[in-house]
Amino acid sequence: MHRTVLAVTAAILCCSPALAQETPVPAPPQNAMKLSAILAKVEQRDDFRYVDDVEWNEEGYYDVTYFTTDKAKVEMKFNPVTGEPQ
Repeated sequence: MHRTVLAVTAAILCCSPALAQETPVPAPPQNAMKLSAILAKVEQRDDFRYVDDVEWNEEGYYDVTYFTTDKAKVEMKFNPVTGEPQ
C-alpha cells in the first residue's frame, strides 16, 4: 500500500511540469506600453502614496492596487496599450 502511494505521488509530480509547459503564459500584447510607464502615471494621481500590487489579468489588462495619503485603497484596471484606465 505504501509503495502504491509513493508511485502515484511520483507519477503526479513527474507529469505536472509537462502540463504546465503546454499551457501558454498570458502576457501583454507586443505593442503594450512598458509597465513602468503605466505605474508612473499612477504615481502622478492626486494623493498617491504607494503601489501595493500589480497583476496581469488574462482578460487583457493590468490590475493595479495602490493606497492614497489618506490610507484609501484604490483598485484600477489599465489598458496595456494606451496606459489609460478602463
